[in-house]
Amino acid sequence: MLTGRHLVLIEDDALMGNSLVQRLELEGAEVTWVKQAVRGISAVRTPRKPVDAVICDIRLPDGSGEEVFSAVSRSITPPPFLFITGQGEIDQAVRLLRAGGADYMTKPFDMPAFLGRLVQILRTDSSANLPAQTGISPLARQVDALAGEVARHERPVLIRGARGLGKGRLAARIHDQSDRSSAPFVTVNALRDAVSTDDLAKAIETVADGTLFLNGVGRLDGKGQDRLIEALAEAPYRIIATCGTRIEEKVKAGGFRPDLFYALLANEIVVPPLSERREDAVWLARQMLGALNDRRQAQVRGISDLAVTAVRDHDWPGNGRELRSRLVRALDVATGDWLFPTDLFPELNQKTSDVQTLSEARDVAERRQIIKALERTGGQVAEAARLLNVSRTTLWEKMQKLDL
Repeated sequence: MLTGRHLVLIEDDALMGNSLVQRLELEGAEVTWVKQAVRGISAVRTPRKPVDAVICDIRLPDGSGEEVFSAVSRSITPPPFLFITGQGEIDQAVRLLRAGGADYMTKPFDMPAFLGRLVQILRTDSSANLPAQTGISPLARQVDALAGEVARHERPVLIRGARGLGKGRLAARIHDQSDRSSAPFVTVNALRDAVSTDDLAKAIETVADGTLFLNGVGRLDGKGQDRLIEALAEAPYRIIATCGTRIEEKVKAGGFRPDLFYALLANEIVVPPLSERREDAVWLARQMLGALNDRRQAQVRGISDLAVTAVRDHDWPGNGRELRSRLVRALDVATGDWLFPTDLFPELNQKTSDVQTLSEARDVAERRQIIKALERTGGQVAEAARLLNVSRTTLWEKMQKLDL
């Protein structure tokens, strides 16, 4: 009944958890069982393989099922959630259904009834049979699925993400998959050039009934934004725009028209950074290496396992652009059949005296994670402590020690 399904179980009660895992695995499912809210968020948001459904207790030792669902929903479209609740938590369960949860069951429950409810909420992943283009991770597959969906309609699209994530290629793919594919795809690059209203007018004349692609729409000046909002009302063509991750700040500061932003935001695709898609960094490295190899006379056989680990562990602040630059450099300096970590990351080739102690390395890692947690929670220490699974007092002490 559940053969091939990957389920995440978030349940702190050992007796119930063991019982559910045993029965679900007997039905053919693969189960990831975690016992804390913070681990549940990670298991659903960045899983090792796509999640078909989540079984989540509402009451957890470090939070609640509602907090798990909210945290996951802020970054991805959540898989179906089946909540397990006590009698006194039914109001909360009903509220979660209104927020987008799939179903809930009240303890105690019969196993056949539980399995029946679970089967009912399981959904078919529409992206499962699509060829990987953005990547192989669940987040990347979601981007590809959204691209396919928006290609089927004519409304404006906003693609958001940091630089180096292939937003321009994604826009071109949406155009190529749409009914306008035989019409022009005209690019206005506000990231590279100052775009005047004349530039926009010329592009609009050229695009006819094709697609007008505005790269870096947040860089348009006031007149350009005025012209674009007019174009949205009258266009026989389609508009696809890209921007960075902080355009809301520009809207709040009065530097970007709110009506234009919300008109574009109605159909939004967010491309997550490679730091959140480690398996995609490895996949992309292999894809790029194949393309770069084809242009060389002396080809390497591939990326060594040690280099793969280094790629997976790197944060990739420059995303795909950084990855390509490092591969080009590695191919220039490689002396063997395989690429090794120091070919890709020459900074690893340091003197022994530069090696950190384990204590120093731990401080660096903790500092990085604390900064990430504080950024994600807008500086809320209590919420950051919850994400890091430490007490608020412990987090304060570490922040003081690390001068944060």
